[in-house]
Amino acid sequence: MSEVLKLSRRGALAFCALMVGGLPVRGQLVDKDPYALKPGEFTWHPERAEAGPLAIIVSLPEQCVFVYRNGTRIGSSTCSTGKPGHETPTGVFHILQKDKNHHSTTYNNAPMPNMNRLTWSGIALHAGQLPGYPASHGCVRLPLAFSDLLFGITHVGMTVIIANAATQPQDIVHPGMVLSEYVEEEFGETAARLKKTPLPATAPGDQTVLPLAVVISSADKQGYLYENGVLIAEGSVIIANPGKPLGSHIYVLAGTHDGSKGLAWQAMGYHRQTPGGASDPSLDVIKRIRANSTLLDAMKSRMHPGMALVLTDEPANSAARSEKGFVIITDDPKTT
Repeated sequence: MSEVLKLSRRGALAFCALMVGGLPVRGQLVDKDPYALKPGEFTWHPERAEAGPLAIIVSLPEQCVFVYRNGTRIGSSTCSTGKPGHETPTGVFHILQKDKNHHSTTYNNAPMPNMNRLTWSGIALHAGQLPGYPASHGCVRLPLAFSDLLFGITHVGMTVIIANAATQPQDIVHPGMVLSEYVEEEFGETAARLKKTPLPATAPGDQTVLPLAVVISSADKQGYLYENGVLIAEGSVIIANPGKPLGSHIYVLAGTHDGSKGLAWQAMGYHRQTPGGASDPSLDVIKRIRANSTLLDAMKSRMHPGMALVLTDEPANSAARSEKGFVIITDDPKTT
């Protein structure tokens, strides 16, 4: 008890929250290397990038969450993912719903504050207990204070990667339109629209700009366009050098790059199944892909900053995604 008394009032409250069974861990803001964080600790530096598209990476081996805005890491936190028998699914997800005061409909009305839903079957980011190892029923538990900060900047449709390995976002500029031949007049029209179109809003229910994702599967030889979690268009794609894998990559549209008259992207690679290295995404990968006019026309008329382009060598048809919403996963435990 004497050691606890020596703690500051804030530290003591965080210590008590860690020890009370069933309650979310309040958490402790620290100034540390993300890989040195202890259970319940987190970092938060939104001033490093005050604007731009967001992406969240959940590292299962490290039990850590990394938050990037415009390619810069602005936050990191310890987390607790699914325990054996309730493993957290790996893959690429979009936030489908936000609920600040959510309660579980399956587990005794358990509180799940600051819930960002990833699947309709129940996988989500939310505040919870953090014992220092995987202990949830499939969700990604976060410190309460960190989850509150995160909830304030996330928006429906943003990209969340859950993986055994992932790369830090890097800047890539694609000349002209993506997935098509370069036409300067066509790009000029798209650039003008992008400059006046904001990111999807963080406020739940704000439908000013609908979240957008394009999924390209080399296995299907198809591209799929999702708006607000609903499949609205699909079309065939031609992939140059088809015997060479595309890899697992995500490109988040940041906006236009006037110098090259191209589109600026934040690119990330990920590896889902084993803790091996994730391959770096490159411009050469997306330049290999050409989509048919059906998919291109639907995409170009809706493009906005924050749109995600996802490449995979696995099937991306209905068997590999949730009932509603864009998800590419290896497994989808039924939790809520």
